[in-house]
Amino acid sequence: MRMRVIEGFEHRPTHHCVTGSMRDVYAFHGCVVSEDMLLGLGEGVGAGYFRFKGTAPFFGGRGEPEGGSVALACARTGVGVRARKSGSDAAAEKALLASLAAGEPMMLQVDMGFLPYFDFGGEEYHFGGHAVVAVGFDAADGTVTIADRDEELHAVPLAALRQARASKFRPFPPGRAYWQFDFDGFRSPTRDEVRAAIANQARAMLSPPIKNLGVAGIRKAASEIPRWPALADGWGVPEALFNLYVFLTEVGGSGGGCFRFMLARFLREAHAMGCGDDLGEVTEAFHTIAEAWDRIGLACLAASESDVPADALAPLAAAIAQVADREEEAWRAARAAVAA
Repeated sequence: MRMRVIEGFEHRPTHHCVTGSMRDVYAFHGCVVSEDMLLGLGEGVGAGYFRFKGTAPFFGGRGEPEGGSVALACARTGVGVRARKSGSDAAAEKALLASLAAGEPMMLQVDMGFLPYFDFGGEEYHFGGHAVVAVGFDAADGTVTIADRDEELHAVPLAALRQARASKFRPFPPGRAYWQFDFDGFRSPTRDEVRAAIANQARAMLSPPIKNLGVAGIRKAASEIPRWPALADGWGVPEALFNLYVFLTEVGGSGGGCFRFMLARFLREAHAMGCGDDLGEVTEAFHTIAEAWDRIGLACLAASESDVPADALAPLAAAIAQVADREEEAWRAARAAVAA
């Protein structure tokens, strides 16, 4: 398949699908912001543990403030944004092709399970919270060129992209969502905005509205994991462990360490901006926490492939409970650093 790419678009590998896609679109318009900064400005780091009926438990390290992390990161960089959803395949496709014909890339939400360039080892896997950038269209082949987290661009047939956008798989059906940006007012974030982003993420982690979120959500995960065999309703312990591996390590687009490596780099940028004298120490704390999350993720993978996966649940739960304590301490230190 041939691939057509909008003139002037350049792609680099990314850590996280949403912030990486945003960074690519920003860069196309000559607006340089790191994806770590975009994640932090959007208050995109958090924690959450949920069990949805009939699906394996979900645990992730993203946060989503009121109004959405994309909108908040854009507001703090002077960029206008409209988050749109379409009720039909035809309307969604029409908007996409019009944007590409006008020379404008489009950031899309998709179910990665329908994208042909992903290999799930012969197993069916669905995650509809994935974001990519459509950067070209070849009418002769009927393919859209997609920029994802990896280095290569991908030619995706329209039919496959249509499925990926319209997927109804839970927990995050994409609903044919897409974003439109206006960069006329682009600016650098202020120190006050960066400090507010750090303080708000700390508050969300330390005082969440429900016990499934924040540090409380990490502790809830630790308390439930040993009971997974009794709680399973259509899913198995190996599947649940594999999910943890995916979402804790870089495999699932967290940048590794349950987004804490990205958080540490954001805090390092904030420290360099003069947003808090003690942020250097907080940066190091989250870097070591990220390493701990990665170790837990790799242990989950090993357990998922073992003869008796349930034997690993209690030790994993204990390790997660320990990380919860370290998270609480680090978030308290981050809150204090930007309040000084």
